[in-house]
Amino acid sequence: MTAADVTWLDPDTVQLRQPKASHWEAPFLFLLFGRDRAILFDTGATGDERVFALRGAVDGAIETWLRKHPARFARPYELVVAHTHAHGDHIAGDALLAARPGTTVVGTTPAEVIAFFGFPSWPDAIVPFDLGGRVIDVIGAPGHEPSAVVYYDRATRILFTGDTVCPGNLYVRDRAQFVQTIDRLIRFRDAAKPRIKTVLGAHVEMSTTPGVDYPPGTVDQPDEAPLALPPSILDEVRAALDVTGKHGAPKKRVVRDRFILVDDQR
Repeated sequence: MTAADVTWLDPDTVQLRQPKASHWEAPFLFLLFGRDRAILFDTGATGDERVFALRGAVDGAIETWLRKHPARFARPYELVVAHTHAHGDHIAGDALLAARPGTTVVGTTPAEVIAFFGFPSWPDAIVPFDLGGRVIDVIGAPGHEPSAVVYYDRATRILFTGDTVCPGNLYVRDRAQFVQTIDRLIRFRDAAKPRIKTVLGAHVEMSTTPGVDYPPGTVDQPDEAPLALPPSILDEVRAALDVTGKHGAPKKRVVRDRFILVDDQR
């Protein structure tokens, strides 16, 4: 059994990483605690607890947090399992948590995401989701995947961007929607109160050498770049989207120091 790499970013925010030993994608997951409920962003790349002990890591973190807040909770503490998008390396562990008491697993289609969070219009609306004294802004972000969303935690001032923006290959599956998503995130960043402090995606694929990534399937990344990116990275991604090749068509691969934009329209 491979345990998650667990990091408490602060007393109410947990970063979990699926180890490379269990799956080369090694996605990052995030668990945020509020007074009434917790929310988990993504469930990793495997549905086998013996390969990646997701349920054990989540239960352990929740138990640790509840022990520090024994007087607050007279009823079962709820867990919401949501996703940054519906690709397999982000939803494979859903079944490990679906039967967990007090747990709601949000569906992965656009319609299910829209219905659960109550988007009045998709993807333009920004919807608040209250954990109880801790509000998360849910932002529609299709382009990499149709049901993709980005989450902004007002408490930590972290923007959780999944695969839309991370130190790795940014795969653009629907260019028009991806451009609109980055524009939406820039507008949100410029208006956000409190201001965004950092951007955390779901993968690290870049090395510490600017513009050099690890190839897909790599299981050892000794010199990987840090996960955290500054809010200004959104401007860099937007500028990369305007780079053209021959005959004015979008360039298939735009290499930047901290990410690589890949035109992957299908």
